[in-house]
Parts: sequence; C-alpha cells; structure tokens
Amino acid sequence: MQGGGGVSCAVAGKAPTPGRAPHHHRVGAGGRLGLTIDPAGGDDGEAPAERIGRLVRESPVVIFARRGCCMCHVMRQLLQAVGAHATVIELEEAAEEAAASAAAAAAVPALFVGGAPVGGLDGLMGLHLSGLLVPRLREVGALCG
Repeated sequence: MQGGGGVSCAVAGKAPTPGRAPHHHRVGAGGRLGLTIDPAGGDDGEAPAERIGRLVRESPVVIFARRGCCMCHVMRQLLQAVGAHATVIELEEAAEEAAASAAAAAAVPALFVGGAPVGGLDGLMGLHLSGLLVPRLREVGALCG
C-alpha cells in the first residue's frame, strides 16, 4: 500500500464479511484470499483500537504481527499442528501495532482466542504446555470434535 499503512490479512478459503470497512480482494498463491482494509479507516472513521477490537471479535483465533515475523510463524505452525488455523493480521501502522499490543497486554505478535488476549508466543506456549490450548480452541469453535 502506498501513502500509509493499514491492516492486511490472508485467510485461507474465507471471504471478507460484507458491510465492513472498504477493502480490496486479491487471490494469491495457494488460493489464499488477501484482504486489505482501507488505512484511513473507511467512511466510518474507525480508529485503530476500534478496528482491532472488531477484528478480534470476527474470528475465533487472531494473530496480530509484523510482516515476516518469525515468532508469528511459530505461532501459526503450533496452532496448525493442533488443527486450528489463525487469521493473521499484519499491522502496518504504529498506531495499530500499539492498539494491538495494548489490547493483548503483550508485544506484537499478539494472539487472541475467542476474543480474549492470550499474549505472545510465551502465552501460547504456556497454554499448550499446560494442556489448556486444545480445550480452549474447541470451546471457541476453532476445532471440530
């Protein structure tokens, strides 16, 4: 995106929710649908904190990260290994990164499960090692069975 940041994410096999902030679609490698949300927040003037809150409510598992973040990659791989697929949202503006960090009470990458902050990679690993990750993912509908 030119002239500013914004929020972008790629969700495998999932279309954007109608009636949300303006966005542009593109299909990348492997059939992944890319979603880019207008950096100005759209016509409704949605602030970064409001946008972060909305995105967290819309998906059962959300990771906010910077582009190319290796910790985000590890988080995605662990979630995928237990059968959950996270919506990964790459933050491109400092205000959005600050809002995501504040909402998660952790630095980026920040994980939310069922709208609740888990923290960063250490929070995810703590849940996994304690045996609470899979039950939590089932509880929020991120796993079948």
